[in-house]
Amino acid sequence: EILNLCIQKGYFVHYLTTSTSKIKQTNTSQGFYWNLKTQEIDVNCLKEVDAIINLAGASISKRWTTTYKKTIIESRVQSVKLIYKLLSKNTHQVKHIVSASAIGIYSSSENEVYRETSTLINSSFLGKVVQAWEREVDYLTNLELTVCKLRLGIVLSKHGGALEKMSQPIKLGFGAGLGNGKQWQSWIHIDDVARLFLFSIEQKLTGVYNAVASEVVTNKEMTKAIAQQLNKSLWLPNIPSFLLKTLLGEMASLVLESQQVSNATILESGFEFEYNQLKSALTECL
Repeated sequence: EILNLCIQKGYFVHYLTTSTSKIKQTNTSQGFYWNLKTQEIDVNCLKEVDAIINLAGASISKRWTTTYKKTIIESRVQSVKLIYKLLSKNTHQVKHIVSASAIGIYSSSENEVYRETSTLINSSFLGKVVQAWEREVDYLTNLELTVCKLRLGIVLSKHGGALEKMSQPIKLGFGAGLGNGKQWQSWIHIDDVARLFLFSIEQKLTGVYNAVASEVVTNKEMTKAIAQQLNKSLWLPNIPSFLLKTLLGEMASLVLESQQVSNATILESGFEFEYNQLKSALTECL
């Protein structure tokens, strides 16, 4: 989505890939190789680049074994370390970096409304991941770059991701709320994610911003809205938390934790959401 938006706006994009087969050159983009394990990166990727968008990180939607948990953290931390090393050792014209982050940094709560200044930090694995990620990104300020972090909520997209996982059981007639269903789910449409990354660069935003739509809903409301969009009925009782923890292990926190997050700061900066209400976002995606 970000690449398509860049092309629409007339930006030429250099992208990094760990797969040599994905290195291609077109009229609008050029691929470059990097390898986090060997800390290898093609220095030519910096040529004429003004801003960097960092989205690198292994999926959190895979079972959290001890080994995979290490992969989740290291993929985020090592990618930023490699960018730091590249920028500190080479001449470049990069002025700005915008990095993905996540609302998982905030403690799970059914009562709190989180602004960026909140000090209630999540002690769960996901909270530790985001803290380590943001700490590494902050080091880039030492290179006199403008650094911006976007704390993303649940990203709704028609192509895979969280919405596909939430929709699948509902499509099959087995939809149900999770836990007590009262946990807050702050979300954002993928088109707004792309627009927000470019807005951050164009407006030279600095610091941290919550990247979520205005209408935060509970898990119960989210499940019901997806079912209505798919014309499916919900007849099963909620899946108990203990069962989810048995099935998913520690990863159950992804669906059971509650974060009601405010987007007031990004709205104050002048950003306008295309999808600010859940109904319109689900209509587009489903």
